[in-house]
Amino acid sequence: MSSGQVAWLGAIAGFTIFLGLPIGRAPARLQTTKAALNAVAVGILLFLLWDILAHAWEPIDAALADGRFGTATGYGVVLAAGFGLGLIGLVWFDRRIAARAPKADTSTDSGAVAARRLALMIAIGIGLHNFAEGLAIGNSAAAGELSLAWLLVIGFAAHNATEGFGIVAPLTAAGVKPTWWQLGALGLIGGGPTLIGTLVGQQVTAEIAGVAFLAVAAGSILYVVVELLAVLRRYSLKYVTSWGLFAGLVLGFLTDAVLTAAGA
Repeated sequence: MSSGQVAWLGAIAGFTIFLGLPIGRAPARLQTTKAALNAVAVGILLFLLWDILAHAWEPIDAALADGRFGTATGYGVVLAAGFGLGLIGLVWFDRRIAARAPKADTSTDSGAVAARRLALMIAIGIGLHNFAEGLAIGNSAAAGELSLAWLLVIGFAAHNATEGFGIVAPLTAAGVKPTWWQLGALGLIGGGPTLIGTLVGQQVTAEIAGVAFLAVAAGSILYVVVELLAVLRRYSLKYVTSWGLFAGLVLGFLTDAVLTAAGA
């Protein structure tokens, strides 16, 4: 399979994220609706966090089972370092953006700025995760396992379709209506790395690289989850929040079931 054909696989898997982005232009004025949207987004991201860490731990677990303790230790250090980089790195990045942003004139403007910044953080976290997914597609294609590569594309495409909603949920909840250009930029940040990861994965098949990128993605998503939970606490709607979290988690597992059912 040529590099161009492999690139198409990554593009198909990553750019379904645009399917969920248009909901960011839908109005959401009720407080319960805002809380529900944020809670569903947290549920989806919690599933992603679990899924990423499970995949990152697999090679460490395998090394321990085989008695390769040195390899397991090395992978464990990479996992811890990558997780810290993703988590602390986004804290630093968010503070830099906040420091450079112009001061808002009203509380409404302040809320809009915070919502846009949070949407960007979510897009970055999901983009790191999708880069790791692209690595898996590229590795499969490089190994000649084309049927597996296509199964991964189908599963990841279904999964990414829900991630677009997670990106724009803070905007919809805050009543911010993004432009189509802004949605396009968020989609490229979140979905574009799948294509890049696919091309890199075709050339770089080292298992430790996959662990590193998954770890960074997990740390960044944990940061976003913490930020969204802080927003949810301000609504004081525990019942709505609980149902939203439940719905988001179920949605994440249902989309991931495509991969499991296909045996990928």
